[in-house]
Amino acid sequence: MHYRKFGRTGWNVSEIGYGMWGLAGWTGSDDAESLDALQRAVDLGCNFFDTAWAYGAGRSEQILGKVLRANKNNSAVGGPDKKLYVATKIPPKNEKWPSRRDFTLDDCYPPDHIEAYVNKSLANLGVEKLDLIQFHTWEDRWLTDERLPRAVEKLRATGKAEAVGVSVNRWEPYNGIRAVLEGVADAVQVIYNIFDQNPEDALFPICRMKDVAVIARVPFDEGTLTGTLTVDSTWPKGDWRNTYFVPENLKSSIAHAEALRPLVPAGNSMAQMALRFILNNPDVSTIIPGMRKRRNVEANIAASTQGSLPAALHKQLRAHRWDRNPTSWSQ
Repeated sequence: MHYRKFGRTGWNVSEIGYGMWGLAGWTGSDDAESLDALQRAVDLGCNFFDTAWAYGAGRSEQILGKVLRANKNNSAVGGPDKKLYVATKIPPKNEKWPSRRDFTLDDCYPPDHIEAYVNKSLANLGVEKLDLIQFHTWEDRWLTDERLPRAVEKLRATGKAEAVGVSVNRWEPYNGIRAVLEGVADAVQVIYNIFDQNPEDALFPICRMKDVAVIARVPFDEGTLTGTLTVDSTWPKGDWRNTYFVPENLKSSIAHAEALRPLVPAGNSMAQMALRFILNNPDVSTIIPGMRKRRNVEANIAASTQGSLPAALHKQLRAHRWDRNPTSWSQ
């Protein structure tokens, strides 16, 4: 595993982190299997774990808490500084994803709501301080309400969070630039992958200028870039993917993925190629693929060992940029 600096925090984090939504928010999750996969990731050097209260109403945080306790006194894990970094998220009060322009701070993150859910996450994880607390939805214009910057500073001043971040809406990377410029965000979590390259246009250069960490989420485009979906793919009732892979999106996504298949390097899966594409970008601090099984952990972490892609292949993949606009199904 290779490590990268996490912006101005100075943390050394594994360039392959661990996204934990699937452990409690998708169908087919098994706690024992999840714990085994998490421990395998720790053993292989993964030290950055991204969860949220909304992932199973605290269940994902509680699972991570078990991992933290199991490894608390094990000085052989956690990478260069022997620490496991915990990132979690405050849910919006109205429980609506994504945010919309007409949502107010009182709709989503009034100060008392921020404090209440930070305390819930601390309890679920069994820690006294969060390494990174993130807003699970975001609107830059909320910063016009002076209560929000004050609430962020209070989190730092009271010692409940070491760093604060924002998770920006799908396909709206510009809607986090103000948080970076005004010093509110120590980290930005954004969708970035072979298709979704638009964070490079403005967000990444500004993060670089302000020394703000970048967390690349959805590296596989919710599964498209694993190369395993077909037009007949279905999911159990209640699974979030049914609302994302509506027929119009599923068909188009598979067509875009199939166009990539001839470019997959020998000895790699499409998923590994997707991770290595992101590793080519030094602005990215860590990638957080969702992983529920030991074999997925091992395959994804192997991408770090292989390193970034050859320049020629990276250039070819850049031509597969797919600019999309938010829709009713793109939450």
